[in-house]
This record gives sequence, C-alpha cells and structure tokens, in this order.
Amino acid sequence: MRKNIYLIFIGIIVLAFLAGNLSYPKYINQGIDFINTRFNIKVPHFWDIPFKLGLDLQGGTHLLYEADLSNIEKQDYSSAMQGLRDTIERRVNLFGVAEPVVQTQEAAGQYRLVVELAGIKEPSEAIKMIGQTPFLEFREQRDEAETQRILDKRKELEGMSYEELQQVENWQLAFEDPYFKPTPLTGKYLDRADLVFNQQTGTPFISLQFNDEGSEIFEQLTSNNVGKILAIYIDGIAISTPVVQEAISGGRAQISGEFSVEEAKELVRNLNAGALPVPITLISQQTVGPTLGAVSLQKSLIAGLFGFLAVIIFLIIFYRFPGFLASLSLIIYIALILSLFKLIPVTLTLAGIGGFVLSIGMAVDANILIFSRMREELKQEKSFSIAIEEGFRRSWPSIRDGNLTTLIVALILFGLGTSFIKGFALTLSIGILVSMFSAIFITRTLLRLFVGTRFERWAWMWR
Repeated sequence: MRKNIYLIFIGIIVLAFLAGNLSYPKYINQGIDFINTRFNIKVPHFWDIPFKLGLDLQGGTHLLYEADLSNIEKQDYSSAMQGLRDTIERRVNLFGVAEPVVQTQEAAGQYRLVVELAGIKEPSEAIKMIGQTPFLEFREQRDEAETQRILDKRKELEGMSYEELQQVENWQLAFEDPYFKPTPLTGKYLDRADLVFNQQTGTPFISLQFNDEGSEIFEQLTSNNVGKILAIYIDGIAISTPVVQEAISGGRAQISGEFSVEEAKELVRNLNAGALPVPITLISQQTVGPTLGAVSLQKSLIAGLFGFLAVIIFLIIFYRFPGFLASLSLIIYIALILSLFKLIPVTLTLAGIGGFVLSIGMAVDANILIFSRMREELKQEKSFSIAIEEGFRRSWPSIRDGNLTTLIVALILFGLGTSFIKGFALTLSIGILVSMFSAIFITRTLLRLFVGTRFERWAWMWR
C-alpha cells in the first residue's frame, strides 16, 4: 500500500516538474545553457511554447461590420450569415492573422459581423480584403500542354527578382493556375445550393440550381468537359473538384463525394455565400495598442498573485499542516492549468484570466470541504487514516455537485455566449476539471504520505 503511495507521489513530482517548466521554461533553459557551456555538450532546450494572447492583452484591431441582407429571403438569413462568416474567416487566415475571431451577431433586427485581429496594428489591408464580396467561380481542367507550359515558365523564373522576371516574355503565365482555367460560369448565375440526401443510401450530396443564362453556360461547359474535372472555387480556393459524367441540361447539377453531413452543410453555405451577394459595411473600428494590452496583463497577473497568496495564508492559518499541503497542491494545479493553456492552445483574454482565477477558488473550496470533514472525524477519536478516507468520501458528493453545476453553467455560457464570454467559460471549465483532480488526487496522496508516521500523532497539526 505504502509502496503504491510513494510511486504515485513520485509520479506527481514528475508531472509537477514537467508542467512547471512547460509553463515557465526560462530557468531550466538557463541551466541547460550553463551545462552546455561548462561541459561542451548540446543538451536541447526544454519545450518553450508561448501563450496565445487575445486582442485585449496582445493589442490589435476590432472591426464591426453591418451586413446588407435586403436581397436575401428571410428564411435564408442565418445560412447567408454563416456562409459569409466562413468566407471572411478564410480570408483573414490567408492574411496571416494568428487566432482571428470572426463571429456573427443579431441585435434589433440588424445582422453584424465581428472581426478581431490580434497583433494587427495596420489593418488597412485586412479591411480592404474583408470588405470584398465572396466570389464563386467554376474552372475547367487544362490540357496537359497548357499545364506543362505554365510549369516550365515557373521553373524558368525561379530565383529571379520582380524586376528581372518582367523582362521575360509572357512572364505573367507563371502566375496562372497550372491545372484549371477560369470559365464564364460564376456565382452570379447560381440561384441556390441545397443539401439533399440519397433516399436509398442516406448519403448527402449538394444540389445546384442555375438561372436561365447560367443553365446554358453550364450545359456547354459540361458538354466540353465530359470525363474531366469541373472545379468549384471560392475566393480562389478549390472547395470541390467533381468529375463531369455527362452533359447536363436544365440548369440543375449535383455534387457528390465522400464527405460527412457537416462537410456537406459547410459546402452548401460556401456556395450560397458566393452565389448570394451579402455586402458588408464597416461601422466601427477600434485599435488596442500593445502597451495597453501589456498593462492589462500585468495588472491581471498582480491581482492573481495577491489573491493566491491570500488564499495560501488563509489555508495555513485555519487548517495548519493540511492547509500547507493544499497550498502545494494548488501550486501544482496552477502549473498544470498553464501548461494546458499552452498545449490546447487557449487564447487568453482578460475574461479568460478571470475564469482561471475563479477556478482557483473552486479548488480551494474543495480542499476546505475535505479538511472540515477530516476534523470532524478526528474529533470523534477515529484513526488518522480512517479520518482521511472518510473525509474524502463524505465530502465528495458536495464537491461533485458544486463543481458539476458550475461546469454546466460554464458549458451553457460557452455555447450561447459571445467571444468575451466564451473565453471566460472555457478557462473556467478547464480549471474546474483540473481542480477536482488536484483536490481529490494530489491532496489526498500528500495526506496519505503521513499515515503510519509519527506526524499523525501530532494532533495540533491536523485539528
């Protein structure tokens, strides 16, 4: 029994070491540098993953757009906005923004698009890119000779500067798609796209309906490309590459393939986003400077540190040695949480830090319930080992129910809230789960280490 406890304790120490150094690898990497210099060896640095900071901590740009849905049927508002959101998110990802936040909002009958670009201080190019209407187009497959000409031209221009390549004949050819070429068929000819299920197999496919002019163009394209790929592009990115089986008349087509229902729904949204113009107007722009973000982060960390020290002092004063062990457990808990924030990764905002601090309170609450039950058992002259086990057993229902109800509320906030609320709910949820592990597993193991030792006879330490 004691051997198992020692093994578990060693495992906790190893876990705490890894989590602590993953959270803050500065000192261990300095030690590694010293060893490498002193002994002329090459020990690799410990894994150094930066925290992902949100707009309010890192600085960046907050953009608010209003969508014009005047040309959209009311029942299609939600689908149109979702398709628009997907397209804009794809645009800002191409722009190179780390952890962009793109979401839709509805207020007083107005549909809006919120875009948060962390780290972007000169957002003019992003604003220009975001403000464009999503563009849907169909491209036909090039023949092998055309493809080879483009690939040869690309190879010819390799390593040249922009000024040098302009001197080469037909240099623009290198910047064309080597495999597909544009056609007259674009999103303006598509009436709508719908998700349909095969009645026999239940597999999803997409039904396309073109207008009269689009029907003629589509029939001509399919006639000329039987057995070839007719690719579907949104904003220059291929989202589907179906093979034409036969010439199609009547303006209706189907896209089938090995995709899930969710993938088919996303494809329908993207098609409709390209087919249905949803103009957006920039109505608000706010820039958060990195200095303001750094100040906010510093104040949050100082507040959290003072709060944590106050909790430790409270535990030690009122619960003596168990309070000290709980403090060690909380330190390990914080290291685990910060490591998870890096590994998941979680984009930290001020609200997210608030959820993390609140979860520390939940962890403390679990320890207090356990220690209070232990005291009651010891007052009844029960042995130290029995007091520990009974304290955990009898406090578990309260810990479970309290944390579970808070977790349910956090999940509801995450599902229904805005990005600000979601950050709070996510860190709170992770904190609750890890706090239960900390209180029930780590604190319990630390207490069990003293079973059967002379320390258990020192009543003043435990009561």
